Amino acid sequence: MINRRKLIAGGLGAAALAPMKLRAQTDRTIRIGVITDMSGVYKDLSGPTSVACTRQAVEEFTGANPDIKVEVLVADHQNKADVGLSLIRQWFDQAGVDIITNVGNTSIALGSRSVIEEKDKVSLVTVAGSSDLTGKSCSANMVHWSWDSWCLAHSTSTSLVRNGGDKWFFITADYAFGHAAQADGTRFVEAAGGSVVGSVRYPFGTTNDFSSFLLRAQSSGANVIAFANAGAELIACLKQAQEFGIGQDGKQRLASMICFITDIQGMGLPVAKGLALTETFYWDLNDRTRAFTNRVRPKLAAGAIPNMSQAGDYSGVLHYLKAVKALGVDRAKASGRAVVAQMKAMPTDDDCFGTGSIRMDGRKIHPAYLFTVKAPAESRGPGDVYKLVSQLPAEQAFRPLTEGGCALVRA
Repeated sequence: MINRRKLIAGGLGAAALAPMKLRAQTDRTIRIGVITDMSGVYKDLSGPTSVACTRQAVEEFTGANPDIKVEVLVADHQNKADVGLSLIRQWFDQAGVDIITNVGNTSIALGSRSVIEEKDKVSLVTVAGSSDLTGKSCSANMVHWSWDSWCLAHSTSTSLVRNGGDKWFFITADYAFGHAAQADGTRFVEAAGGSVVGSVRYPFGTTNDFSSFLLRAQSSGANVIAFANAGAELIACLKQAQEFGIGQDGKQRLASMICFITDIQGMGLPVAKGLALTETFYWDLNDRTRAFTNRVRPKLAAGAIPNMSQAGDYSGVLHYLKAVKALGVDRAKASGRAVVAQMKAMPTDDDCFGTGSIRMDGRKIHPAYLFTVKAPAESRGPGDVYKLVSQLPAEQAFRPLTEGGCALVRA
């Protein structure tokens, strides 16, 4: 007989799905599917740590509510929309999954909207960043947690322009998130009185050599070079920028439209020092964030620290399970839309993001923080990487409700 618990704990992708037809659990078990990057360029900023944070939320909830049974399934979308969408549909049709979480990248999150609505399930997006997810592509079955491209671009762009960074050049990954991040960044740069003097797009996931793009940015006359990419590609850009001396003389500043502490760890402080970025969670921000990190740390690989997306898997899943309890398991399994409506009706509160709420467009709101990366001499040790520059309160950190074009918003 197949040991189902071991299969779910270790299985990835479609190969792990077929045996799930044999499940012996009753239909009253809540099943959470973590669809994430377990092997590609975004493995470190989602992947195993996202799985650990999801399981931490489940353990805490079921410890307090042992009558509610919860399973966690894991699949690797390989950063391919067709693979991710096929896995999601198989989960709903064959494995009894009630909610998917993590849901990166943006193409998968946007593409899964129709199947989420068709099957009346829940999508908890923590990694995909496009602000369209709570705009023109919003859904009554979807909640967008942690961050989005509007939030990060608004915080980073506005602050840097106000501090003299008024000429921008974008190096952008050529896919949905990169496009959205550059568009949002451009909007806020111009609104703050700056200008975009140039940009270049490169094919996502197909190159490790960014030298030609960096040299174009260096010679463009820009005083801010902004990266609309993430993960291993952002790290490669910054390492190569250092090789060319870009950003070292104070004439040009480097900014990331999306960067995680996992990225900073990957490249090291000597490479990342001075980089400007926005995050909505930092493990060392306050007593509550430190408490969460200490609880989940035994589940993590040595030296790993959760970033804002991974913290969102914990926070969002915990809130989802609280809504399941409020509705009752039978009703929650019958309708994902009903669960999302309940999630919106309840205030949020957890150790990662503190108090907050979910708007009618599905946007989870909480504060955002502008950081710069510390120089090696400023750091007290591993994980001590950020200097807090400024904070945007929750009501200012995300796009105004009426500006997104979400059909769920009623005038």
